[in-house]
Amino acid sequence: MGKDKRFVRLYKQSGWAANAEIWVDTVTGVNYLYICEGYSGGLTPLLGKDGKPVVSTLPLNEQEYPR
Repeated sequence: MGKDKRFVRLYKQSGWAANAEIWVDTVTGVNYLYICEGYSGGLTPLLGKDGKPVVSTLPLNEQEYPR
């Protein structure tokens, strides 16, 4: 993984009108949920059942998370 890539997309789901993506911050490991539909979108930390942010183990393995 290049040192200049701060965020990496872990997951993408495309629907008829909306898209959902999960991005991870490669410095902190925090996961973010990004939803976009038409010309609008939103980004928020992805939370677990306990209400705390989901954090991935770093460093990420690019083979496990293709873009």
